[in-house]
Amino acid sequence: MTLAVVHLWRLFRWGRILSKHGILKAAENSTTFPFSFRFAIKLLQLGGHVENTPDYAGAFVALGPSAIKFGQTLATRPDLIGDAAANQLACLQDSVPPLPFKDIRPVIENTLGCPIEKSFRFFNEIPIGSASIAQVYQAETLDGDMVAVKVLRPGIKQAFRKTTETYEWTASKIESWNDEFIRLRPKLVVKTFRQWTIRELDLRREAASASELAENMGVIPDFKVPAIDWSRTSQSMMTMQWIDGIKLSDHQKLKEAGYDLKSLATRLVRSFLRQAIADGFFHADLHHGNLFALKDGSLAVVDFGIMGRIDKKARRWLAEILYGLIAGNYSRIAEIHFEAGYVPPHHDMAEFTTALRAIGEPIRGLSVRDISISHMLDGLFAITREFEMQTQPHLLLLQKTMVVVEGVATSLYPDINLWDTAEPFVREWLRSELGPEAKIAEEFHKTLNTMKRLPDIIDRMDQYYPHPTIEEQLYPVDNKVPVKSITGHYVSLITLAAFILGIVLGHHHFF
Repeated sequence: MTLAVVHLWRLFRWGRILSKHGILKAAENSTTFPFSFRFAIKLLQLGGHVENTPDYAGAFVALGPSAIKFGQTLATRPDLIGDAAANQLACLQDSVPPLPFKDIRPVIENTLGCPIEKSFRFFNEIPIGSASIAQVYQAETLDGDMVAVKVLRPGIKQAFRKTTETYEWTASKIESWNDEFIRLRPKLVVKTFRQWTIRELDLRREAASASELAENMGVIPDFKVPAIDWSRTSQSMMTMQWIDGIKLSDHQKLKEAGYDLKSLATRLVRSFLRQAIADGFFHADLHHGNLFALKDGSLAVVDFGIMGRIDKKARRWLAEILYGLIAGNYSRIAEIHFEAGYVPPHHDMAEFTTALRAIGEPIRGLSVRDISISHMLDGLFAITREFEMQTQPHLLLLQKTMVVVEGVATSLYPDINLWDTAEPFVREWLRSELGPEAKIAEEFHKTLNTMKRLPDIIDRMDQYYPHPTIEEQLYPVDNKVPVKSITGHYVSLITLAAFILGIVLGHHHFF
């Protein structure tokens, strides 16, 4: 276990860097923080130059790779760090200078079990991308396939383990300061960060995520996920199909190539909604640099390190909330929040409905270019504070991704109306999930599962109520449960189950 003095020394070094970049100025006079913390900030600033305008991105880059990745996590929490900080930290992509190839080569050759030249016809030693955890290279296999090779930075796992320990120690101290920090759940922020990095530090997990997303999106012909080369993939290295397309950030090239930018924007929004609502497994890092337009007009996505999951119940709630905003049904949105337990039950539902209406009505029917996302989020975060709503990590990740997707979509086509684009998909999905056909199918599935379990249930009952011996038959005990009644009970149960199954099958057949 790391000693407290080690955590304090790390915090002191990090604090000096944060102070230099003007990050701690806002906290210096805030009554939310205890006096001891504010006094420590003043000490950190002694004898050093402090920037007047906070440079959040610059500070986290200066802190190193682990901090850059943590900064990306904090970018999903504008309620915790504010909109300005979240917007800057969201831009922390490919911000780390690359390591020399001589440091990367041993990682590749350990995975391959042979020199690079025996597995690749060509390998470009200059990386096409360098991020906090890994570097990406272009290569060609002996079979002539162009591939992208992602390689973990040497020593990155040990660095993340040390910093994460200090983040966890610090978060536990912060959460004890006051009720507001308990509600914001900083320990949960660090836990989410740790889970993300565990996934990203095992490239087999990232490859599996790409494979799962490709399987889910296989029914969408205009959305591509690169295939994984599993023979050249390990914990420290991942090889996948090369994507030859134009980045969605390069609007000029897209226009010159004749792409329909409105169509690309619409396709992006609907493909994301399918991932999040229909499949419950979504790419949570859909920024410009990870999205490409291919020659056939389809969209392609790369970098599967950060993925989100939502269970079916939460997806239904989410779809109903989205549709409620589109239709202006604020009372139903409020009901969902109370049903889901997002709002503590002692609050008044009617007041919560009114608070939602105050946010939703001003943006209904407007083009996204006329909607201030920051103002909308400010209103939402004010509601979370007023109604004591605790942080929901899966929804925060989803919310962050929705904001990014919206930003990419509006940069392609500023007049896109996100609500109108989403409405047909959300309405159809809700009909398929909550309509009569879905109810019948769900009941049929439950009944079928019950029928499958009946033999096992009867076997267990036989263990508790064995067949009577000869002696028990000749000299029955009054207080013993008659075997006949138990057998009759299960015959009745089976008959009832068969009857219900018949009703469901008949209903399903005729409707």
